[in-house]
Amino acid sequence: MLYQQLASSAPKGASTPSFGTIKRAFVCPPFVSDLATRNFLGLPEIEGHPDVTILSVPYELTTSYGQGTTYGPKATITASSQVELYDPLLPEDLPCGFKIKTAESWSGEGNTLREQLDDIEKYLNSHQNNSFPIILGGEHGMLPAIVNVIGKKVELKDLTIVQIDAHADLRNELDGDSDSHACAARRCLDLGVGKILQIGIRSFSREESEFTTKDKRVEAWLARDILNPCGGEIAWRKWLNTLSEISGPVWLTLDVDGLDSVYVPTTGTPVPGGLAYWQVVETIETIAAAPNVDWLGADVNEIVPDQNNHVTEFTAAMLVTKIIAAHLANKLEEQA
Repeated sequence: MLYQQLASSAPKGASTPSFGTIKRAFVCPPFVSDLATRNFLGLPEIEGHPDVTILSVPYELTTSYGQGTTYGPKATITASSQVELYDPLLPEDLPCGFKIKTAESWSGEGNTLREQLDDIEKYLNSHQNNSFPIILGGEHGMLPAIVNVIGKKVELKDLTIVQIDAHADLRNELDGDSDSHACAARRCLDLGVGKILQIGIRSFSREESEFTTKDKRVEAWLARDILNPCGGEIAWRKWLNTLSEISGPVWLTLDVDGLDSVYVPTTGTPVPGGLAYWQVVETIETIAAAPNVDWLGADVNEIVPDQNNHVTEFTAAMLVTKIIAAHLANKLEEQA
């Protein structure tokens, strides 16, 4: 499989932090680098202050199954050059009079797992320019580093994280590692996040199920309930209503395995029975349109490029484009 091919070509220690020094150059495989596009959507370089900034964090140290998310950001940017600039939410094609900047990628500095996460924070802090950030990953284990940066702008107790995911990511540890991607949501709660709304969840442990039942900061919409032909529409409407009623700062974290594996066949841990593409689109549009939401930004993660048909990275590029369009449409409405 592709992720096995990528893993075999990756530098030693790319997925297991115990393999000595962790300091590596991120070299894209030929099918990505040969077609590489510098800017998201193939847009020209901009001058002046950006309205949207695309950030790349090719972080992959705790993946527990399929590997290759290191190459996800570059592959997604490359795929984006084939995405249409038209979106029905906007009066003009993207960038629709706005400035979209694609920043240089995170360098991957750090000799330990903790140093890598700290360096991600430094990278994100260096791009705190009051634009709308969209962070491409990379594994989901980067989320607590993102939240630490958010915590310098807002009170984390007021923050709502909307998590699209196949996995709850609420384990306290996995294989002895409390910073594993399987613990990302749990670590965010430890940092003080006030609310996590999860959708698409369909692979979780007993520990996570019990935690969700006891901790009222977490609300989960299971894929089984959402997609059930008998009553699923009621659960879906409840989800959209919940999003519309959010008040305060919001961060969207979109693990692409939240979608059904037909849309993302080469993500790190593909799980059948996931969300439809249009359900994710409607979730994005509902967050953007919620009247009392301060949408701070988003990350799109667990992208593993697909050598054979490019489905996974193209799906990711389409969803990032939708996030941009929905955010800019909201800005235009505020300016009107």
